[in-house]
Amino acid sequence: MSDYVLRLVVDRLAPGARMAPLPAGINRAVYIAEGPAILGAEGSVACLAANSAWHGRTEATIRASAAGARLLRFELAAGSGDDGLASSEGVESRLCLATPLALDAAQPSLMRCDRVDFPPGGVAYTHTHQGPGIRCLHAGRIRIETAGSAHEYRPGEPWFETGHDPVYAATSETEPSHFIRVMILPRALQGQSSIRYVKPEDQQKPKRQSYQIFIDAPIVL
Repeated sequence: MSDYVLRLVVDRLAPGARMAPLPAGINRAVYIAEGPAILGAEGSVACLAANSAWHGRTEATIRASAAGARLLRFELAAGSGDDGLASSEGVESRLCLATPLALDAAQPSLMRCDRVDFPPGGVAYTHTHQGPGIRCLHAGRIRIETAGSAHEYRPGEPWFETGHDPVYAATSETEPSHFIRVMILPRALQGQSSIRYVKPEDQQKPKRQSYQIFIDAPIVL
């Protein structure tokens, strides 16, 4: 087992601002919360619209459009690495959450980045996942009950789930809610759901949440 850190950094780029190159060797998923943003990696350049994502572990450059940009940057880094903050003119970078993980580099893994949407009054019945991850609420409200405690999150607030601790989630009764999530999962789950419902009576209940998968990519630790 080796020590890693799964972290979420939020980058705000002023109109036309360019981030210092993101270093190679770190598995990362960059979600464009507000955009578009222009991303360059491995000799190619792409314009990424809001509500899209990019994954890689190569050096990458990111530049905001004339409207500016806001990025959710999820990174899985070696435990002894830096804090991941960018220091460039016109770029405000904030470490929102960092959680240590012990991972077995010999076990094939994947990084999944997705968006989970709930209608007003939506719930996720008591469940587990097959790997740890960080979530960040993007709209609405959500109450997370796990490990004997409960906390309500508002837009922009992140939280960590171990995967093995059962979680019950309830969202705003008056407005839609959604969050962005990155999980580290067994590679055998590529293209498959990672959720497991804990209570037998919840298995057949209608599930009102919907999923938009941006990245489901094998990674090398």
